[in-house]
Amino acid sequence: QALSEIAGVGGGGGNLQEVRARPLTERRVDMHGFCNPSDFQRSPYLSARGNIANIFRGSTEEGYKAYHADKYDEDKNPNGIINFGTSENKLCFDLMSKRLTQTDMNLMEPPLLQYPDWKGHMFLREEVARFLTYYCKAPAPLKAENVIVLNGCGSLFSALATVLCDPGEAVLIATPFYGGITQSVFLYGNVKLVYAYLDSKITGTSTRPFQLTVEKLEKALQDARAEGVTVRALILLNPQNPLGDIYSLSELRDYLEFAKRHELHVIVDEIYMLSVFDESATFHSVLGMDRLPDPQRTHVMWGISKDFAVSGIRFGTLYTENQDVANAVASLCYFHGVCGPVQHKVAQLLRDRGEPVAPYWINQVYLRANRARLKAAHTYVTDELKTLGVPFLNRNAGFFVWIDFRKYLKTGTFEEEMLLWRRFLDNKVLLSCGKAFECSEPGWFRIIFADKTHRLQLGMQRIRKVLEEREQEILAEEKEQPCQSDQDGKADSTDEVIFVSRHQEPTCAGSSNLGDLIGLLQQQMRSSDWLQKNTAEQFA
Repeated sequence: QALSEIAGVGGGGGNLQEVRARPLTERRVDMHGFCNPSDFQRSPYLSARGNIANIFRGSTEEGYKAYHADKYDEDKNPNGIINFGTSENKLCFDLMSKRLTQTDMNLMEPPLLQYPDWKGHMFLREEVARFLTYYCKAPAPLKAENVIVLNGCGSLFSALATVLCDPGEAVLIATPFYGGITQSVFLYGNVKLVYAYLDSKITGTSTRPFQLTVEKLEKALQDARAEGVTVRALILLNPQNPLGDIYSLSELRDYLEFAKRHELHVIVDEIYMLSVFDESATFHSVLGMDRLPDPQRTHVMWGISKDFAVSGIRFGTLYTENQDVANAVASLCYFHGVCGPVQHKVAQLLRDRGEPVAPYWINQVYLRANRARLKAAHTYVTDELKTLGVPFLNRNAGFFVWIDFRKYLKTGTFEEEMLLWRRFLDNKVLLSCGKAFECSEPGWFRIIFADKTHRLQLGMQRIRKVLEEREQEILAEEKEQPCQSDQDGKADSTDEVIFVSRHQEPTCAGSSNLGDLIGLLQQQMRSSDWLQKNTAEQFA
């Protein structure tokens, strides 16, 4: 039945109004985004569940597979695909490779080669508890018995969905969100997602674009219940992927109080908590709150793949005071365990302390360098976007910028967004389009900036080429059809929605015009290839 429903639902077209007009049941089934049901062939070798898993893989990994088949290499494949789509930090290999190959990492003892406690070796869980106590600014020391270790946060989402929900039940989440969560909660547990749609336009109590409010959560929950859908939990991403938002303490408290009123579990993903790269922004962990509204239903996850730039090392951790939840998740750790030698390496990494209180290498070497590199890369990409006149959310956390390409869509549909995504891919740069994050407004894209300068420069050149070509095409189309309004079917004008400021604060006209002009000229000089083409040798 699930398979026939998926095959019968349209493949991700329409605009904001059409998406929201669909029943929740259809919206939750149509979560494969890129899947074209007409292209799908059932395999006689697979069960219904196997066929659904096959759809997921085929629909969500098209760009990822293309990248791995034609990966950019400065020397071996300079015309290959540059990956601005996968959220990885590629800025700190030098620091991490040096640390992970030091002698203290290479321990081999019998317990590391034997079956561990499925929650993780106690030496590692104790180290995780101390680490989170320090970096989450917990008011009291966190306890090792509340820590569980799995092979990544995807496994944690899967395990939590399975033990908190029955098949067919749902979890509430705000869109846009990291699309991998859909797979994680659905493939094993058959748990669906209910969406609280966030808008780029500032309305009601909102003070910034795509702001999550309790009112939006209430509406999504009541709509789901009106259609007979049982919602068991709320997922919060903080810092938020793909927006880069960091929730304030008051916002976190409001969300947790909402969940308590409705007896919802709260799964808080804080995997980017140490990737806040601007001093003006402050991250607040749920574990740092003086009092949790409902501690038995609050579950926090973190991992090293993002903050320590090692996505190839599969390690994630859950902190929960609810021992029933901990034990149920632990029973699934048999399938998602972390091997003993890796547990030792992670423990050594987290305990890297020069002093008994504060981690020395982490603070004084790694985090300082990582944040500086993230900030420099973010500045480069956002300066390029400003030069192009492309609006974006200017945030200070994570590896990504949420970009508004709506002006490059003529009709403002998801089909057109998909064509633009494929066009970027054809021009050898992989981005993530808004549909992959269940964004309700066509035309938003996510770009990953945590990459080396030469790849950022080349990737942005390829993006510029696509956008300039698309701009010329739209102008030509408008000349051919002068009577047709170019606003038909499009979203609100971007300058009403957002430009480059962190908040919608009015700026004094003319106060920074000269600085902006100088910055623009400098950026155009940096991005131009005139000096490379017109060398002294060529003139001679």
